[in-house]
Amino acid sequence: MTIDPVWGWAVLLGVLGLVFGSFIATLAIRWPAGRAISHGRSECDSCGKGLRAGELVPVLSYLLQRGRCRGCGAPIRMNHVLTELIGGAIGVAAAIASPDPAGAAGAVFGWLLLTLAALDVAALWLPNALTAALAATGLGTGLLGLNPPLDERLIGGAAGFGVLWLVAWGYKRLRGRQGLGGGDPKLFGGIGLWLGWHALPLVLLAACLIGFAGIFGLMLGGHKVTATDRLPFGVMLAAAAFAVWLGLAIGPIPG
Repeated sequence: MTIDPVWGWAVLLGVLGLVFGSFIATLAIRWPAGRAISHGRSECDSCGKGLRAGELVPVLSYLLQRGRCRGCGAPIRMNHVLTELIGGAIGVAAAIASPDPAGAAGAVFGWLLLTLAALDVAALWLPNALTAALAATGLGTGLLGLNPPLDERLIGGAAGFGVLWLVAWGYKRLRGRQGLGGGDPKLFGGIGLWLGWHALPLVLLAACLIGFAGIFGLMLGGHKVTATDRLPFGVMLAAAAFAVWLGLAIGPIPG
């Protein structure tokens, strides 16, 4: 019995995505709180009990423990397992869309976007270190010869940052208050270094549509949304960017 290389690749990147998703979820809890993320044992967020290896298996441990800490019985945060599942889904989707080194690069792109989105949800924060990592890896994959070409990526990086920086500057001049976070232009610039300038209008359109859908959902749920409410636009940019990468990787459907 032979294993289809595409599905073997998908399983590999999917498992890696589950592991990275678990780390990303922990990072989104610890980093905004100023807690160490590079050392120290994993622990329950409620009682501080150190977790054993069997309690750290992504998704499976959550299911076996019925979503609760074995020590204190407190519920495990649902966003933790959700981040793990999204990380795994990113790996599988990237492998199926492009079962080659470009797919591995796309998975890295997705996991970096997921990290930024998780921090934006948790703390409305897009750290410079991570937006710089996104930009550097986008530039690096271009130097390795992956599509799009390096010149399109460089234009995309400058255009992505410049467009949202001008939007933020203009909004502040007109309304007297900040309309976009300082990390959003940097994130969009990093996306441009991955996808090239041609993809940026589609990413921005998709991000706005995702934002409108989110606002509409909040309103349907009875939440009052005002012009001064802060929304994690980085999440919308991240989701749109990976969706556009998938579309570009799959390519046109033969007709």
